[in-house]
Amino acid sequence: MELTPDFLDHVSTALQTGNSEALAQRIDGLHPSDLAGIMEDLPASEALLLYHQLEDSLAADVLTELDEDFREKFLERISSREIAEQFSEHIDSDDAADILADLPEKRQREILAEIQDRALASDIEDLLRYDEDSAGGLMAKELVRINENWDRNTIFHEIRRQAQDIDNVYTVYVVNSEGQLKGILPLKRILLAPDTQPLSDIIRDEVVYVDVSASKEKVAQTMQKYDLVALPVVDSHLKLLGRITIDDVVDVIQEEAEKDYQLQAGLSEDVEADDSIAILTRARLPWLLVGLFGGIMGAQVIGRYENEIQLHPEMAFFIPLVAAMGGNAGVQSSAIVVQGIASGNLQHGRLWTKFFKELSIGLINGLVCATVILLYSFFFSRESAELALTVSTAMVAVIVCSSVLGTFIPLTLNRFKVDPALATGPFITTMNDIIGLLLYFSIGRLMYGLFM
Repeated sequence: MELTPDFLDHVSTALQTGNSEALAQRIDGLHPSDLAGIMEDLPASEALLLYHQLEDSLAADVLTELDEDFREKFLERISSREIAEQFSEHIDSDDAADILADLPEKRQREILAEIQDRALASDIEDLLRYDEDSAGGLMAKELVRINENWDRNTIFHEIRRQAQDIDNVYTVYVVNSEGQLKGILPLKRILLAPDTQPLSDIIRDEVVYVDVSASKEKVAQTMQKYDLVALPVVDSHLKLLGRITIDDVVDVIQEEAEKDYQLQAGLSEDVEADDSIAILTRARLPWLLVGLFGGIMGAQVIGRYENEIQLHPEMAFFIPLVAAMGGNAGVQSSAIVVQGIASGNLQHGRLWTKFFKELSIGLINGLVCATVILLYSFFFSRESAELALTVSTAMVAVIVCSSVLGTFIPLTLNRFKVDPALATGPFITTMNDIIGLLLYFSIGRLMYGLFM
């Protein structure tokens, strides 16, 4: 829904006057994410009032939907016992761990100590130990598991008992006596199987799973590849630890997309439009300094060829064109490679094939652009033949070189565990500007020397 100023004013007035009936009419039937948006737009005191007006289960859902920065400040106004009660009754272990991870360690210990269900507290503590960017940091402990040695009656009894504490049961996991994952039992097969058919006949032995230390990118790639809505997580001994559901992976995909977009735009950290001036400056300044350094290097290159420019000042007219074409070609190549790395489609065995493909594409694009320059010079310009040949030859060299660098740099960054999305931002643009100018003036010196 759209949170208009008029709507927020009515909600605020109802909260200030204590008019519960008017408030209920406004927020009845709203999705938790909409309610979270309302709370984030209200003053802190009114957001707290609204939160306490909600049913416990709905309040828990809203808590998980709040923006992380807002939620951290909001939870300062709620007692540790109240948060612990929400965890015990209405919030899954993975969401509880995500909420606690944003709080100071002292507050984490206070809340965990207030949780009456010690098994749940232990599960949350266990999840907090994992890296937030790993499969362990994404998984939830809540799932339905059965032992491969149980009889049919025991299995159905356990499925009913365990499913009471889980919002969505996507599948049933089969383990042995040591807790190792042995297979899955899809709900549809359970429901449709004849009573006389042994359950061992409908258990699927081939199971897609991930190790608890796998990266969140690996998790997303696995679920996308196999069209999964839930993915089991195991340790090095194949012991079943938890499951990751599709809603968590959607969040990962969105976070990665936002992160890559910001890196491409030259932002060194995750920021929001409403962050402080200091934070926004800190995120933006480093890559501006990189661009400034690149500009200084470009000026040094131009200064090195000052004599040639004095003799042939017409060469200066095409400096922006050469630099722009090199940057564009490099960004195009790096964007394709980064996309291939992110999706997992770029395998190690194909690297040289990809390299030579980009080399060929760069050569074709360069020749086409060079031909356009020559035709322009012949029909519409009075520039000399030397300048036309210099610009067209430089165009081929710059586009080929930029395409190769646009392929090579993200692959190299990825190999050294650096986010390759850096290669599609100011980094590659600045580098290609400098190299493009060097190639342009070097070719110009050669061409004008041949014709003199």
